[in-house]
Amino acid sequence: MLEDLFSKVKVRASYDRPARRRAKKMSIPDDLMYKCPRCGKVIFMDEFLQNNKVCISCGYHARLLAQERIEQIADNFTFTEYDRQMKSCNPIHFEGYTEKLYHLRRKTGLRDAVITGECTIMGTRCALGVMDTRFMMASMGSVVGEKIARLFERAADKNLPVVLFTASGGARMQEGIVSLMQMAKTAGAVGRHSRKGLLYLTVLTDPTTGGVTASFASLGDIILAEPKVLVGFAGRRVIEGTIKQRLPEDFQSAEFALQHGFVDLIVERQQLRRTIARLLRLHEKGGAQV
Repeated sequence: MLEDLFSKVKVRASYDRPARRRAKKMSIPDDLMYKCPRCGKVIFMDEFLQNNKVCISCGYHARLLAQERIEQIADNFTFTEYDRQMKSCNPIHFEGYTEKLYHLRRKTGLRDAVITGECTIMGTRCALGVMDTRFMMASMGSVVGEKIARLFERAADKNLPVVLFTASGGARMQEGIVSLMQMAKTAGAVGRHSRKGLLYLTVLTDPTTGGVTASFASLGDIILAEPKVLVGFAGRRVIEGTIKQRLPEDFQSAEFALQHGFVDLIVERQQLRRTIARLLRLHEKGGAQV
């Protein structure tokens, strides 16, 4: 009798144990932690976001969304967007391009790879442009070129300095020669803005390459860069294959560009807003005090 009772208790315990384990199992969010792609350190996502998406271990500057960048740089509620409804068509009827643009707009909430407008930065009014790599790696097509050209034209009309955050994989091949034409158009708009004696401040972010580097990204009166970002035109293998030489390990980094005079200053993300504001005040007409 007693042995039968003990056997029943053991059977019940064996059935209850998995249920208790299932009850104790916790649901862990996918975005709880962040693993740095450079040093491999794993940190809490909240800590990473509070540090402006900069790794607390090695200082790696992760890419920001255009809206995140605007929120970090512009004064609260001062940003007014230009040409919000402008979007690309398919000028050379590239197969699948129209469908790809449609899906990217739905996925990212962007019309194209750049947001432009005007705002104040620590009280100084300026025109602001921010490129976003989520939209076809921020490649420069007809809309990107047109919006940037219009940004400089409006800034010239309103006597405003321009602050432009660049990030791009180059020209947009799906638009063919139309994409390449944007290099000359944006450079011309920068030139007209410059002839009015207005400041153009470029901030190179990861990555700034191709036709963007070869046009408006390299025409700033002052060129800033975030640490260790990729800056260049063609890829390393293409250049090494052309010149038949081995390139330095830090080639096409912001630090290499600074050493060779292409970049004026490398600025940590936490100091970027204050640095930009100080430069804008320094170059205000009338000689405002810094």
